[in-house]
Amino acid sequence: VSTQSTWGPRKVGTVSVKMALAFDEFGRPFVILREQESQIRLRGLDALKQNITAARAVSDILRSSLGPRGMDKMLVSPDGDVTITNDGATILEKIDVANEVAKLMVQLSKSQDDEIGDGTTGVVVLAGSLLERAEGLLDKGLHSIRIAEGFEQACEIAVRRLEEIAETIEVSLEHPEVLLRTAESSLNSKVVCRLKKQLGKICVDAILAVADVERKDVNMDLIRVDGKVGGCLEQTSFVRGIVLDKEISHPQMVKEIRDAKIAVLTCPFEPPKPKTKHKMDIATPEQYQRLYQMEQEYFLTQVQRCKDAGATLVICQWGFDDEANHLLMANKLPAVRWVGGVELELLAIATGSRIVPRFEELTEAKLGFAGSVREVHFGTSKDRMLYIEECRNTKAVTIFVRGGNHMIVDEAKRSLHDALCAVRNLVRSNRIVYGGGSAEIACSLAVQEAADKISSIEQYAIRAFADALDAIPTALAENSGLPPVECLTAVKAAQAKDGNPRLGIDCMNVGTIDMRQQGVYETLLSKIQQLRLATQVVKMILKIDDVIMSRA
Repeated sequence: VSTQSTWGPRKVGTVSVKMALAFDEFGRPFVILREQESQIRLRGLDALKQNITAARAVSDILRSSLGPRGMDKMLVSPDGDVTITNDGATILEKIDVANEVAKLMVQLSKSQDDEIGDGTTGVVVLAGSLLERAEGLLDKGLHSIRIAEGFEQACEIAVRRLEEIAETIEVSLEHPEVLLRTAESSLNSKVVCRLKKQLGKICVDAILAVADVERKDVNMDLIRVDGKVGGCLEQTSFVRGIVLDKEISHPQMVKEIRDAKIAVLTCPFEPPKPKTKHKMDIATPEQYQRLYQMEQEYFLTQVQRCKDAGATLVICQWGFDDEANHLLMANKLPAVRWVGGVELELLAIATGSRIVPRFEELTEAKLGFAGSVREVHFGTSKDRMLYIEECRNTKAVTIFVRGGNHMIVDEAKRSLHDALCAVRNLVRSNRIVYGGGSAEIACSLAVQEAADKISSIEQYAIRAFADALDAIPTALAENSGLPPVECLTAVKAAQAKDGNPRLGIDCMNVGTIDMRQQGVYETLLSKIQQLRLATQVVKMILKIDDVIMSRA
């Protein structure tokens, strides 16, 4: 059957409707795509440019937050919650992005955060710079596929150069100096940079406490970062154990227990209840008294089973009423109630206890052990927390953050997370490159040199990739109040002349551009991940040549 198709407006009655029509061999029309008037369609170069503009808009938001002198962003939610941060992943998570291509940049930052934990701002800035260079090449007439292929080749050249200039360092419990400098480099760009030495040491202590250095494995689930408003950042502490935002259930129970044997329960201290709807009629005082005595027997039996197992502290997932609380106090058995499921699991890991779902199953073998359990008061308020220390499994630790308000505490927790991830990555792979934009400049020089040896049209895209890499040191210089062009030119010339890949931007005005002397490190793992993730997202955006959007 031969068909002839046409696009454009057609008169239907008195209404002009834009739709896709085709005609069969008898000249009868039929509709291919319905409701064309309710759709917006962009094709070819227009679609590419719109996508690039949307993605670059997201990248420009984060550009001023890059580096140790980067600016912070204040984000206000519809509920009035205020967040002040310069963490790329947090900024993009909090802002409401409507454009679908812009959401790819948000997901790019989240991928970097999930996999590496650090470098979330740099990866988005790099992707935006690549798209800016790609737009220039599209204006010159290069096909988007050839640009994407050139970027892929350039990325592999840059990765090989990173592996060449990377240095292997020794990671050990006896010599944590390099780990400390890595943590401090990560904290240097945060709000809490004033205390980078103290917080960096806390991060290294936490990682080394849970790390298996021989297997190069770190279980981050064993590190709990908790915080409480009050005090100041200097009071942030590292606890070799668990900190619970709970208190001993009765004010007359003992507040400090040595060599505690802990029963971890997920069953409530109360008489059993039928699962179906029920009704009980009590007609006489004798019946009420009998019911009361039965409840007392249930409570006493439950308390006695805990005592018989040898428990000196009961931690319960559920609550219990005043009657049970009084009987626990009378039997000199301290208790904690309403402990969440995640905290309960971590507590069981730390103390070596088994989570018991029924009182009948409680035995001495299922009890956990902690050398010290104490209730700590804060300031003049009624805030109390429970410190469980000297546990059987010393690999479960807590970082307890203090701060003057919720914003400071939340930002400190985010900063500590990034520093913990940076140290963890170094334990997993003990190869480093130097920061301050030195690695990007070294890769840019290597990619530029490789482009001169390529005769195909991809050489333009490879050169554009080299120019895009310069966006990182340029942004570092801009955010530090330095002349970006002069700084970049001077450092690039020095690297090309001396062949020293450690030369970068002196953001902190130390007086030297050698990043080894400044002690600014980044993990090789993080830098390679940034390059590859940014290139993959840019390739994905460049391969979209048709956008069909339905009007709301």
